[in-house]
Amino acid sequence: MNKARQPFAILCIIFLMSTLLLACSSTKNDEGNAAANTATGNTAATAAPTAEATAEATAEPAATTRSYTDYKGHTVEIPVNPQRIIYSGETYGDLIALGVQAIGYPLSMADGQVFKDKLTGVEDVGFPINLEKTLELQPDLIIYAGIEEADFDALSKIAPTIIFDTFAPLKERMQEIGGILGKTTEAEAWLAQYQTQEDAMWAQLKASGMKEGETAAVFTYYPGDRLFVMATTGLSQVLYGENGFKPTPAIQKVLDADMGFQEISMEVIQEYAGDRIFLLTPVADEAKASTDKLLESAVWKSLPAVKNGYVYTQDIMKTSSDATTREWLLGEIPAMLSK
Repeated sequence: MNKARQPFAILCIIFLMSTLLLACSSTKNDEGNAAANTATGNTAATAAPTAEATAEATAEPAATTRSYTDYKGHTVEIPVNPQRIIYSGETYGDLIALGVQAIGYPLSMADGQVFKDKLTGVEDVGFPINLEKTLELQPDLIIYAGIEEADFDALSKIAPTIIFDTFAPLKERMQEIGGILGKTTEAEAWLAQYQTQEDAMWAQLKASGMKEGETAAVFTYYPGDRLFVMATTGLSQVLYGENGFKPTPAIQKVLDADMGFQEISMEVIQEYAGDRIFLLTPVADEAKASTDKLLESAVWKSLPAVKNGYVYTQDIMKTSSDATTREWLLGEIPAMLSK
């Protein structure tokens, strides 16, 4: 019986030895191939993953912040694409024109504005701005129109804060705010569209009787019986466009001084009044009473524009300088002149 098992045992030993020889041969072939590849420089198969891994390891992540210097000289690290903005200033309609909604804004500033119904979901941060409410909203950027350093310092402790010039000309302001919000393309597109609409408005008015070189003036009263002629702000910014009305020489001096408005006396109003007069209806009752008094005065009734029926009134709150209001005025001015 033992003799019968011997041939079977010998076969098992032979099989095991063959298996071991094949394994050793495979290992040597792999090592030989690797050595050959190294000798000939053919390392692509193994080097490619290593190169990709190296690229991934060394690639710099996209920047999430950038350095920005505001018009008051503060250099601040601000988000490249801010998402939680608090805006405290007169020209909130600029944001709306760019399709941006802030999380916080002094809602009292929107009273009477053409964009008031577009503020759904915006929290009231008060005016003056409430620091506690601002902190509660956890903004990633605060855009502030005030110029007090104490306010800037306090807000900067909550989030990156920049002081923004809301009285800058429309084009300059929209390009600047577009860059701040990561909306440069949108700002340029809006400006191009606005220019097209403005050109069309003036062409329409001239076709319907507006004469080349006609002058215009904008007046309004403030409380305290204070009469102002408007210059580089609000409605007059539209009226004195490239193809629009011309300022009178007296108003041109105010424009040259880069003043938004200038207080004048009723006795010299004829020096500023143009071929057409735009009278802005004030908010305060006292200023409204002063306006009524002006309209009944002999000085007012003697003005050529009044005699010719070229006097137009508009709510002062609907003649703001922001982009949304400016666009609205392009449709409103022809309607005013047609009355």
